[in-house]
Amino acid sequence: MQKSRIDVISLGCSKNLVESERLLRQLEAKGYNTFFDSENPCGEFVVVNTCGFIADAKEESINQILSLCRKKAQKEIGRLVVMGCLSQRYLEELKKEIPEVDFWFGKFDWTGFLNLLPDLKTGPVPEIWERNLTTPPHSAYLKISEGCNRFCAFCAIPKITGRHHSRDIVEILKETEDLVKKGVKEFNVIAQDLSAYGTDLYGESRLAELIERLADIKGVEWIRLHYAYPADFPMDVLDVMARRNNVCKYLDIALQHISDPVLSNMRRHINKEETLELLKNIRDKVPGIKIRTTLMTGFPGEGDKEFEELLDFVKSQRFDRMGAFAYCEEDDTYAAKNFKDSIPQSTKEKRLDLLMKIQQEISLELNEKMIDTVHKILIDRVENGVAYGRTQFDSPEVDPEVIVNDASLKPGDFAEVLITGAYPFELEGKIWHGNKV
Repeated sequence: MQKSRIDVISLGCSKNLVESERLLRQLEAKGYNTFFDSENPCGEFVVVNTCGFIADAKEESINQILSLCRKKAQKEIGRLVVMGCLSQRYLEELKKEIPEVDFWFGKFDWTGFLNLLPDLKTGPVPEIWERNLTTPPHSAYLKISEGCNRFCAFCAIPKITGRHHSRDIVEILKETEDLVKKGVKEFNVIAQDLSAYGTDLYGESRLAELIERLADIKGVEWIRLHYAYPADFPMDVLDVMARRNNVCKYLDIALQHISDPVLSNMRRHINKEETLELLKNIRDKVPGIKIRTTLMTGFPGEGDKEFEELLDFVKSQRFDRMGAFAYCEEDDTYAAKNFKDSIPQSTKEKRLDLLMKIQQEISLELNEKMIDTVHKILIDRVENGVAYGRTQFDSPEVDPEVIVNDASLKPGDFAEVLITGAYPFELEGKIWHGNKV
């Protein structure tokens, strides 16, 4: 165990990661040596930022805590601190089940941990939004709001995060300017519900205004939008996307399903006809836009007919990027209280496999159409003389990479690349020199 060392382990989504990065900055300002996601945590304190969204994530969080409890018993680490979504949702139960944990905090009160620690050095206290990035230094997630007012039947997020709460535009702009000074070029804008940004503060959506003002900041090369909600989608943000070169022609919008009975059971506040009209309008307003969506199989009410409708939807829409998962009942949600989870898990998984098989074929066909076209690529990493980057249509971690066999490139570089090869979930390319490759 190392004195004055604090290990921070972050689990779950990018929104969780932002909070971990804020914690790292505050700890550094107090004079502590911080280590992020170390393979061998050995600090005076170890902090686990947990996820509590779905069963697999909860299991991962519990297993991580128990593993650290064993390290604590062997005196490999000092005191153990747990924060985040899982402890926000199950605090009292966890306290009883895992008494080895020294301090518990939820998702929003983690600053209480800072108050427990003596200052090892004096200096100015950072703004709460300041961060030590754990992503590549040229790329950052930018969280613009927290919480959700939608209360979809399957989702526990509102029970964890509470009601939707937007951050002030001025604060977001200050954070962005600060990150640009540190070398960040790409901003992946995130929220549980991007579509609702500003409605609580200003009485109307201000997403378009925010993105326009972010695009005005010198040094912001790419802005990418994640986790829009289809109902009440702010169409004016598409005008900004179409007009501004540094707003990526990319939209992550979770649709979940297309069958009206299933959408109704899910309490998605939108129907099939409205969904199809929305997708048409998005593509009309931003020609060439790439849409990423998330779908679900096996939700109550999805029979063979409804699933076939979902398959036909995927085949006809030909989404550029798609993720999917099988429904898993979550405690204390509307679905858990009002619907019987009667579809066998094997059926859910079979449908999921079929859905993703079709999407894999679509992804390959769409990627093959990119061969012999030139794209601006942002390089994320270089390994053994091979560079790995992304187009504006690809978000970190979840979307395809472009592999470029060129040792001259370095992380953070932008390069014009001719696409020469395509696979379902990655591309190959060469540096483009006009008429020469």
